[in-house]
Amino acid sequence: MSFEPFLKKVQAAPFEPYPLLTNGHLQTLVCSMVSRKRRLLPQHSEHRWFQVEPGLSVLAQCHWRYDKATTPCLLLLHGLVGSAESPYMIGTAEEALKAGFNVVRLNMRNCGEVEPKPTFYHAGLTSDPRQVISELIEKDGLQCLFLVGFSLGGNIFLKYAGEEGAGISPALKGVMAVSPSVYLPDCIELLEKRSNLIYHEHFVRSLKQAVRDRARHNPGWLDLAPLKSIRTLRQFDDVYTGPYSGFRDATDYYNQSSSRQFIPQIKVPTMILHAKDDPFVPYAPLECAEVRANPNVHLLATDKGGHVAFLARHRENGSRYWAEHRIMDFVRSRLEAGNHG
Repeated sequence: MSFEPFLKKVQAAPFEPYPLLTNGHLQTLVCSMVSRKRRLLPQHSEHRWFQVEPGLSVLAQCHWRYDKATTPCLLLLHGLVGSAESPYMIGTAEEALKAGFNVVRLNMRNCGEVEPKPTFYHAGLTSDPRQVISELIEKDGLQCLFLVGFSLGGNIFLKYAGEEGAGISPALKGVMAVSPSVYLPDCIELLEKRSNLIYHEHFVRSLKQAVRDRARHNPGWLDLAPLKSIRTLRQFDDVYTGPYSGFRDATDYYNQSSSRQFIPQIKVPTMILHAKDDPFVPYAPLECAEVRANPNVHLLATDKGGHVAFLARHRENGSRYWAEHRIMDFVRSRLEAGNHG
């Protein structure tokens, strides 16, 4: 499978970081705090629930600017403690609408403005997006769908594509994962380093608050006693995410949910974008045989860019968010390949 047309576009506009944001921490922190403008989204928005299990639905924001069946659609999935309202989700959706595509911003279960249910989302939970994808294709009649996952969402979409293998729907034309956490044990180890204290504490604090919210709405569902003593993400996953999601413990959860082991089975065109200076999702796990040996998967690595950031020196179409432009280039390149195929 050739990624040459897309790579030529990347070569014509290589990533150069914004001059004041030349390290991964600055890129990551600034981009996570800057709100994004909503120009097209409010005009073409549908608040929609997708049932993923009996009695359980996930919330999505669907933006149908063009005909559903014939227009390419991007399904976006956020990262840990994120939502459909995360800045990169808003920015990518705006770029997609500008580019002439439809877009669906999907929340993981219990994310977004929803009443907390007695359940956890996790890094390997592909059943929810599988149900959403099936409904979009079978009920809405989508003929051309692209998956775009960020961080944890990138891991989930890569795992999904590998699980589906050769049986993946012909309507699914490509996958793009930005800063994906493909090997969770290494991610946790890097997050626990002192240099990443600000991110680690943010994740732990947010997850603990989410547990309190769920317990308040679902009395007696879980034991809050261990919560006070939890100080690390690994401890949280050992007590809550792992056992309450069907895993023995955190180690079992990380091993089973990491997408790297599923990458060899991916049969759909897939692009992985990752910065080597990502502060808490390591690049090294991507330098492996699982990625290199699969002709359907290409790794696009940049020296700079941080985590789901990539704020560039130069503007393109009024925006400095380099990754979002490359997502659109990837979609266009696959569409062109399909037209010539």
